[in-house]
Amino acid sequence: MLKNNNLLLLLFLIVIGCKENIKTQEGGSVDALPFFNEASFTPKWISSKSAALKSFHKIPDFELINQNGEKVTQKTFENKIYIADFFFTTCPGICPMMTDSMLKLQEEFKNDTAVLFLSHSVTPTIDSVPKLKEYALENGIIDKKWHLVTGNKKEIYDLGRKFYFVEENLGEPKEIDAFLHTENFVLIDTNKHIRGIYNSLNRASLAQLIIDVKALQKE
Repeated sequence: MLKNNNLLLLLFLIVIGCKENIKTQEGGSVDALPFFNEASFTPKWISSKSAALKSFHKIPDFELINQNGEKVTQKTFENKIYIADFFFTTCPGICPMMTDSMLKLQEEFKNDTAVLFLSHSVTPTIDSVPKLKEYALENGIIDKKWHLVTGNKKEIYDLGRKFYFVEENLGEPKEIDAFLHTENFVLIDTNKHIRGIYNSLNRASLAQLIIDVKALQKE
């Protein structure tokens, strides 16, 4: 009888554990985030301490210029979590809405020095440093917190398509002259790994991004 009771207790604990795991994956909060390494954004569940991450996909080194005329590289984001997107200052459509969404995130993490923002101009020949500075001032963008960057067009487009995987037409190669335009935000951890992609125009997606940043900080 005692043996049967122990067995029932064990089964009960297993069921409870499974329910808690399901709640973690489907509910609002998460204990850990997946990693991503290709354009389909199929999640890879890997321990943050796994040796496999040494060779896992990362955002490579880059060198761009921000709204203050300062050089921005991976060094700028050392030991930082950051959220990246691709925009242009003269965009009449989704970009103003994307900026509004990023401003909400800026407000959420305004006093958190471990979280930064990075917006790449997809029209770098138009978006000069003075143009980016004007845009930053008009929109209340906080210097040192949110970097609007311009630079070499090929470098920016390669970053967007080959490394951040931001466009939706998965696997379809594009020429440099094909315009890069996307409403997606990408979450990058302190080791330059992609940890999530979010539709910046969707409130639920934006709320999940905030939750995920906070989960990432606990890793």
